[in-house]
Amino acid sequence: QVQLVESGGGLVQPGGSLRLSCAASGSIWSHYTMGWYRQTPITQSELVATITTGDSANYGDSLKGRFTISRDNAKNTVYLQMNSLKPEDTAIYFCLFAPPDGSRWIWGQGTQVVVSS
Repeated sequence: QVQLVESGGGLVQPGGSLRLSCAASGSIWSHYTMGWYRQTPITQSELVATITTGDSANYGDSLKGRFTISRDNAKNTVYLQMNSLKPEDTAIYFCLFAPPDGSRWIWGQGTQVVVSS
């Protein structure tokens, strides 16, 4: 069983930056994908970014350039650097762990990001 612990959310002014972290523990495979989705009361779940063990990254539309995903395989941790934040980035950000055997993704508890002046 894999557990995910997220951190780094909070309140930031428009144009500011935040860095989210998600640490995985438990039964970790040697190759897996981790990443982030976000959800608001209005929109459905939206892909933010994912990254493989080999550092191949995939971003949601329009987020690349402002958001950067990275990972530390030794720490089983994925990071999301968010720059030039906009009010529309306000959402709950959920970390995901995708096992390499195609089994169901594992989700973190979510961390709230609020972009407001």
